[in-house]
Amino acid sequence: MDYLSEDTFNSRFRLVVLGLLILAGLFIVFARVVVLAGFSGSYYRELSSGNRTRQTEIPANRGIIFDRYDKPLVANLPVFVRQKCSSGKCDREIITKEEALLDSNSEAIAARHYLYGPVLAHVLGYVSLADRVGVGGVEEIYNRELAGTPGKELFEVDATGKKLRSLGKLDQISGEDLHLTIDLNLQQALYEGLKGVSGAAVVTIPATGEVLALVSAPPYDPNLFTVLSADQENREKDIENVLHNPAQPIFDRAIGGTFPPGSTFKVITASAGMESGAITAATRIEDTGILVIGPFKFANWKWLRGGGTEGVLDLVGAIRRSNDIFFYKVGEMTGLDKIVDMAKRFGLGAKLGIDLPGEATGLVPDKAWREKYAREWYLGDTYHLAIGQGDLLVTPLQVNAWTAAMANGGKVCRPHVLAGPNDCRDLGLKKETVDLIKKGMGEACSPGGTGWPLFNYRVKTAEGKEIVVSFSCKTGTAEFGDPKDRTHAWFTAFSQGAVSSTKPQIAITLLIEGGGEGSDVAGPVVKKVLDKWYSRD
Repeated sequence: MDYLSEDTFNSRFRLVVLGLLILAGLFIVFARVVVLAGFSGSYYRELSSGNRTRQTEIPANRGIIFDRYDKPLVANLPVFVRQKCSSGKCDREIITKEEALLDSNSEAIAARHYLYGPVLAHVLGYVSLADRVGVGGVEEIYNRELAGTPGKELFEVDATGKKLRSLGKLDQISGEDLHLTIDLNLQQALYEGLKGVSGAAVVTIPATGEVLALVSAPPYDPNLFTVLSADQENREKDIENVLHNPAQPIFDRAIGGTFPPGSTFKVITASAGMESGAITAATRIEDTGILVIGPFKFANWKWLRGGGTEGVLDLVGAIRRSNDIFFYKVGEMTGLDKIVDMAKRFGLGAKLGIDLPGEATGLVPDKAWREKYAREWYLGDTYHLAIGQGDLLVTPLQVNAWTAAMANGGKVCRPHVLAGPNDCRDLGLKKETVDLIKKGMGEACSPGGTGWPLFNYRVKTAEGKEIVVSFSCKTGTAEFGDPKDRTHAWFTAFSQGAVSSTKPQIAITLLIEGGGEGSDVAGPVVKKVLDKWYSRD
């Protein structure tokens, strides 16, 4: 038997061990491959596929909004954007069309542009570029109709995210176009009339409730909120200035602001007195200048100015002169409950239902309300209510609605800005009631009345033709806050007929906050607005 040397044995042993180690390593690698292929293969295949495809939303074209004469009020403008990421935060930035052509990760989106800026801000609202949802106005109320349905596209990308090819596309469905009742020319005239003040104005067609114009002042520019700017820092400062402006330009005073109506409310008091039988056409009340109840004095506005009185008045004369003594006594004879009931019949203390967001209800105080929040109800409270003072609060839209009701024979129509069906309800007033109030309002806008800016109203058209338009109106000077000499200026009126198919019968209501006297401050603004509107085609 041959014996191996020690060196030979050691050498062969090392070779065997090395071989075993190599086999063990190969087994481990093989086992790992089996696991990856057999158990995790589907996971990695899905991950690989996911890295190669992208799905993107294709925004739908938002519907266009037109005025009543088919003038577009908005436009959809292409804006090119791309994602800009820094420190884990990504934002969109605007880029030029040329930059977009060189950047496969850019996209074109439709940004809403408001062609008349602040002129229609509270009617239209705006669409935020960030979420493409309407905020305020028509854009919010009719967002579903305007928005349409977005499409989708699936496409393949390479390892860098560059688009390679489209794998499938679902087309978007454009939003509906909307036609409003708004008359752009009248809207512009109303907007210009309220420049530089805080206030609101509404113009409607009495027979239908169609809103021809609606302005809240001060305004804001909705384009600030819709389009990203190359100078984003200054844009954000401008937005902050609007949002924190103490005058609250975004707040819609026309439908959401509540104010004491002053003497414009005498239309409601007169209706309550006539319908309850407390007064008739033959009722006469002497203006004594002042009424005294214990330590309290209730004076007529003329007496406060110079101590004058206006003799014995009937209802028509009292409306013509806006006589407080007459209406104090009518309030006393009629009683609180009947005045409150009539106010609610006209829609006060509730929403009229305009198709814009933010409408307020206002407040019609009564005994229960007074006792809940303060004290018992006194006769002096009834006096205040009868002339539109005290705790009574209404919106300019509500004042316009009762003005229009006198124009159309006693109906309250739901105000609306979208062209479509009209919704009017009859108040059930006697013809005599409406006729007497209309006569008084007609005389208020004639020599001897309080609405002097519309006396013998005439206007010349662009062709030089003179138009005579008769108006009926009611002025209001409403005290508020402290001191009591601060007053809101009201002027509400209706034309006694249509001038043409494009100049229908209208009811116009205008408020200037803290402006002073209605006839001297609000009345001239109404005339200025009417002059511009009637002189335009």
